[in-house]
Amino acid sequence: MSDLLAPGAVIGILGGGQLGRMLSVAASRLGFRCHIYDPSPQPPAGDVAAQVTTAQWDDTPALRAFAQSVDVITFEFENIPAATLDLLESLRPVRPGRQALAVSQDRVSEKEFLAGLGLRVAPFAPVTDAASLTAALARIGTPAILKTARLGYDGKGQARIMHPDQAEAALDAMQGAPAVLEGFVQFEREVSVIAARGVTGEVACYDPGENVHEDGILRTTTLPAQLTPSQHVDAVLLAGKILNALDYVGVMGVELFVAHDGLVVNEIAPRVHNSGHWTQAGCAVDQFEQHIRAVAGWPLGNGVRHMDVVMENLIGPDIDRVPELARVADVQIHLYGKGAARPGRKMGHVNRVIR
Repeated sequence: MSDLLAPGAVIGILGGGQLGRMLSVAASRLGFRCHIYDPSPQPPAGDVAAQVTTAQWDDTPALRAFAQSVDVITFEFENIPAATLDLLESLRPVRPGRQALAVSQDRVSEKEFLAGLGLRVAPFAPVTDAASLTAALARIGTPAILKTARLGYDGKGQARIMHPDQAEAALDAMQGAPAVLEGFVQFEREVSVIAARGVTGEVACYDPGENVHEDGILRTTTLPAQLTPSQHVDAVLLAGKILNALDYVGVMGVELFVAHDGLVVNEIAPRVHNSGHWTQAGCAVDQFEQHIRAVAGWPLGNGVRHMDVVMENLIGPDIDRVPELARVADVQIHLYGKGAARPGRKMGHVNRVIR
């Protein structure tokens, strides 16, 4: 199979949430069809995809049929079982590849990988029980944050330890799962770089965006970020370094802390990223089209920003603001087609163009 897919080819997407939905829309603009694989009935991406398979991650016949119906496979979230990927990779190209998932699925592996590239990360130590947590706290100190090593997102699977006497409760919150203790980083702001790498090794990075989180969930991303020219360059270069080290194909989100003495890598996400939604209004080729271009073997867009943008997530009851937002000039609305608006649930986002 040629690396370059022609319009009419089918792109398989593992996961059918809002990221899969927006990937499907982007793919359709380039003439591709998308086939979604998701265990959940009626996933948001199902509204806009050509085909949906509803099956569990260990359903071998369904996985085989899915793979045989597509030309290349990608994913919209990281927590896909290794056995599932082993089977799919034996049948079709999977982009990005397994190494990126293996690194990002485990926070300890991720920190070790990043540190091995010479990049700064927060002080960390693996935690498996009370004794290892005590030892980690003795070395790292408080305040610190205990996180499950796997499966955490949007603030879930995390417990802050402001004082050593909170350690037992934090460990209980992990419910026996392997964890990692991370020391707090004194930072001025949080930023992220959305970067892409193609099958030929070409790299394209978007401008860093400045992020504000509430309760562990991204609230806004603002472009441009408040960075010095050297910080901007450093952020883009380290993102490219990570992509090349992983022989990556696709879009990645790289989250960074801006400290007074340099940049600290918080985490990486081997997929399109919430903090990159601003590209839909700020760039000719947004992160979703960029990812489709990469996995389809097409040339990448250059990612140049032509507008200042503020992206705001619509979380839970924020969805009720849509009629009001629709009346505001220079606001681009993206809704995810989800059901009930629960607290903490991302229902959509808006991009405000700043003129």
